[in-house]
Amino acid sequence: MKNTKTAGRTFEYIFIILLSLISVFPFYWMIAGATNKSSDVITGKLTIGTYLFENCKTMFSTVHLGRALWNSLRTSAIQTVLSIAVCSMAGYGFQIYRDKGKDRLMKILLLSMMIPFASTMVPLFKLFSQVNLLNTTAGFVLPGISTAFLIFFFRQNSVAFPLETIQAARVDGLNEFQIYFRVYVPIMSPTFAAAAIVTFMNAWNNYMWPLIVMQSQEMQTMPLLVSGLTAGYVTDYGLLMLSLTIMTLPTVILFFTQQKRFIEGVTGSVK
Repeated sequence: MKNTKTAGRTFEYIFIILLSLISVFPFYWMIAGATNKSSDVITGKLTIGTYLFENCKTMFSTVHLGRALWNSLRTSAIQTVLSIAVCSMAGYGFQIYRDKGKDRLMKILLLSMMIPFASTMVPLFKLFSQVNLLNTTAGFVLPGISTAFLIFFFRQNSVAFPLETIQAARVDGLNEFQIYFRVYVPIMSPTFAAAAIVTFMNAWNNYMWPLIVMQSQEMQTMPLLVSGLTAGYVTDYGLLMLSLTIMTLPTVILFFTQQKRFIEGVTGSVK
């Protein structure tokens, strides 16, 4: 029996290691491709090369990398902060306050998640063009401030929130906004961290809406810059892999530095 358990555990470890290698391989190939020539990437070379500095020189001489990074960082950070503020307050209200119609409203919000964004792009574009929000940071941020997923996420995580704490805070004389900022936010910090990571990654990697609303080179974000590298007759795959590596680094750093809080927030933990 002991040998059977040991063999089963060994098989599990081997299976997990294989899955890990399969998951990590695309990232390794991307990094290796950034150090090789375009011809080497096309032929499938998987070893680290010596062409990294040449790819960097080509990038800095052909594209405005710093401007694209700043545009992505600025718009993603603004959208993350505003989205977390709005959706957390909505989720807090849905769970804490009692109302007969809130469950119906939540069902309508959840149904809206089934509507693909592509079906709303044309109306949004016409609306934003009429109010002169094209090619602006506000035009990028506004459609993503309030999402049904984040509202539902905060509401579900608020189920475990101790209502007695709110009642005690009201007895102590705190108003609703003070309760939200001084009591709810500190206790639900893992949920806020998880929501911030998801929102930032979605905003950072957003391609379809910026392609429509950001109409000048000065407002170009990283996904648009990477897409532009494949628009010519000949694609420099070494340069493309390098740009993808640079684009991936901020989200990878964010996730690994906040990994513990992200897992706590996703599992619904209350600090």
